Amino acid sequence: MRTTVDQSHSPSPHSLRNKLARVLWGIAYICLFRPTPKVMHRWRRLLLQLFGARIGRGSSIYPSVRIWAPWNLTVGSYSSMAHHVDCYCVDKITIGDHCTISQYSFLCTASHDYHLASQPLITSPIHIDDGVWVAADVFVGPGVRIGAQSVIGARSSVFNDVPAKVIAAGYPARPLKPRIFGNAPS
Repeated sequence: MRTTVDQSHSPSPHSLRNKLARVLWGIAYICLFRPTPKVMHRWRRLLLQLFGARIGRGSSIYPSVRIWAPWNLTVGSYSSMAHHVDCYCVDKITIGDHCTISQYSFLCTASHDYHLASQPLITSPIHIDDGVWVAADVFVGPGVRIGAQSVIGARSSVFNDVPAKVIAAGYPARPLKPRIFGNAPS
């Protein structure tokens, strides 16, 4: 589901309330979130929750993670967002339980409709199911759903849904093989 916001009458499609909330979040981010030691995950979870995020128990959000609008973010229990992850959550981003979003990945819920001269903002949510590993420096585009237990290879770009229990990679990312669970080597 894509949402298009007509920008022909206004330079910004965002409400005054949204803009003020983002200013307050920006101040809190710079003063209270970003400078915290790496181990203070509980504090950062609490701060995000104060701004409307839904963050599950035991999840790790690192201090260099950038979050555009915490009220559009849901992270399940025991998930991790590593260093320099960028959550451009103009629309909803939902991350399930036991997920890893690796360093430098970019979750992007918005773009512009280049078919129109006014290039209005278009948004669509991202949903990452339980047990997913998004490896380093992956771009996940608007409207994408990544199925449970899948792995997205490093430096991939995901523009379409990825089924459950596959290893996907490339530009654009596509399923390469099933993800098979076995016994760990001893």
